[in-house]
This record gives sequence, C-alpha cells and structure tokens, in this order.
Amino acid sequence: MQTATAVFLSPWIHGLALLLLCSAYLQGAFDKIRDFGGAVDEMRHFGLSPAVPMAVVTIAFELLASALVISGWYRWLGALALAAFTVAATFLADRYWLRPKGERVMVANAFFEHWGLVGAFLLVAWHDLGGHDVF
Repeated sequence: MQTATAVFLSPWIHGLALLLLCSAYLQGAFDKIRDFGGAVDEMRHFGLSPAVPMAVVTIAFELLASALVISGWYRWLGALALAAFTVAATFLADRYWLRPKGERVMVANAFFEHWGLVGAFLLVAWHDLGGHDVF
C-alpha cells in the first residue's frame, strides 16, 4: 500500500492530472488552429461576433489558461479562468432543455460533465491558493 501511495503522489501523476484536466481545451485550441474557418463558423453558430476576432481570442485563451494550469505559474488564475469559460460555454452550447426530446439526454450529459470540469478547476484553484482538506 505504501508503494502505491508513493507512486500516486509522485510529481508526474500530478502533472499528468493537470494535463488531462486541460486536454479538452488544448485539443479545442489545436482543432481551431487546424480548421480556422470551422472555428469562425462555430463562433457564428453560437452568435458570437465579430466571429474572426472571437475565434482568435478563444484559441489564445484556451492555450494560455491551460499553460498557466499545467505550468503552475498563476495556476489558480488559469483554473478560475477555465472554470468561468466552461460555465459560459456550457450555458451557450449545452442548453439541453431547449433541444428536441431525442437529443436531450446526450446534451444533458455534456452539460453536467462540464460542471464536473468546473468543480475540478475550482478545486485546483482552492488547493493552489492554500486550501487544505476539510474532511
């Protein structure tokens, strides 16, 4: 048990966990870079304008905030920024209550999965700012 604990508490597990937490944002930014026209279309689809600058800002934001979380430099700020971004994106893209009945379950799952990410980012910020276990 002690060996398993030592492995789990090793720095590489911590780094991997942070990378995995940010993976959707990194993947989203890289996809937007590879298909910038699609990124602009996505901005338009969600009513964000001007679409081109919004796509550029979104790419830069996802990369920068993820870099803060992963690197540890102002990790709390990157985590809070990604939490806020996720809340906004969730209410913009995952309004399952407005979807046709056949689409609701899938979109509702995404909605609540995104809230799980928000919670994880809040925990990262809390821990980084000196929070200690309360349980």
